[in-house]
Amino acid sequence: MHDDDLLIVGSGPYGLSVAAHAAARGLQVRVHGRLMSSWRDMPPGMLLKSEPWASDLSDPSGAYRLTAYAATRGVRAEHGVPLPVGFFTAYGEWFARHAVPAVDPRTVTAVRPRPDGGFAVTTEDGEVTGARTVALALGVMPFTDVPAVLRPLMPHLATHSSDHADLTAFAGRDVTVLGAGQAALETAALLTEFGAHARVVARSGQLVWNTVPPALRRGPWETALAPHTGLGCGWRNMLYARTPGIFRRLPDTTRERLFDTALGPAGAWWLRPRFDAVPDVRLGKAVVAAAPGGPRGDRVRLTLADTSGQGAPTTEVVTDHVIAATGFAPRLDRVDVLPEDVRAALRTVGASGAPEVSGHFESSHPGLFLAGLLTAPSYGPAMRFVYGAAHTAERLVRGVERRLGAARRPVALPGARTWPADTVGGRPAGVRARG
Repeated sequence: MHDDDLLIVGSGPYGLSVAAHAAARGLQVRVHGRLMSSWRDMPPGMLLKSEPWASDLSDPSGAYRLTAYAATRGVRAEHGVPLPVGFFTAYGEWFARHAVPAVDPRTVTAVRPRPDGGFAVTTEDGEVTGARTVALALGVMPFTDVPAVLRPLMPHLATHSSDHADLTAFAGRDVTVLGAGQAALETAALLTEFGAHARVVARSGQLVWNTVPPALRRGPWETALAPHTGLGCGWRNMLYARTPGIFRRLPDTTRERLFDTALGPAGAWWLRPRFDAVPDVRLGKAVVAAAPGGPRGDRVRLTLADTSGQGAPTTEVVTDHVIAATGFAPRLDRVDVLPEDVRAALRTVGASGAPEVSGHFESSHPGLFLAGLLTAPSYGPAMRFVYGAAHTAERLVRGVERRLGAARRPVALPGARTWPADTVGGRPAGVRARG
């Protein structure tokens, strides 16, 4: 069995960025997964919350930034102008065609360590391939977090916000959205625009809205007071964005607390006027019970408790469907591709259940590297955003090289392999676009 130097599980922004750096360093790299899958499956009409200049995938030369793709489309990626999620998805596909080897669309179902220190990787069709090192760039979908009271009602009466690629099916129905972050507020706004009766229920007593971003070019005083970062303005955000390596050195309890509280739920400034059309917003309420309701049991009866601590009585809501926009929990027990004994043996960040990673994004199992949301409890909030991909890709690939201890090889050209089952933009995923 031939072993690739690096096998990457996941072909979203982090997986593609790691692949671009690895290929440029001459490593034999293989990428698995449905290209940009979680982005591709977002509902039409959603917009990027991050600024265009903070949404670049990473390649060593910097030739394939979002602005370069926008130029090919005759579009200006401007500060303060949100881009459609579909545009960003197409950018990821373009990046893959130009900067990385071909993406194998098959899902990886198992990654098992071998006695010789390598890994046996099994795909959905049962094929087993070998790899000297593996990077898990799993994105967010394995880590969806839904309140326990709703889980018995899934998937027919309750879902997670990330389960929906199309919200138009809810037109004319009563839908309750849980949460106070961007996903909850934008989902509720879109539901309203698509003709649903949307209701928002949130534990927080008030909604937080991001302010309109100041101009990129400002006077020295304004810049000093609130510097721009890829995570928003301000010095605290600057520390999260520019120094994730320092975050990793904080005590476990501090990292856990900051992961839970930093850059908390907030809506984008451009969403606020649209959200005003949402007809029913109930703040300071928590769902404490949920059960089938209605004459035929095809609706949901929610019991809401007041979170203010003032002893208000519970209230009830009957709705057609509940969408939990309640975020993601990056814990090892959600990483099903790894055997249970391997997960149990990995070092974690305190009691969070999230894996600890080294300065090169290597887990405590030699040769097993991690990227993306799964590393946010180790490296901080930057890893919850596309912005963190550059920091990750460069350092992770260095770690792979150190682990391999191999001599430099000639640079591998993107598109060396093709996989007929997957196409991007009308051509096989491994074929370069011309021009």
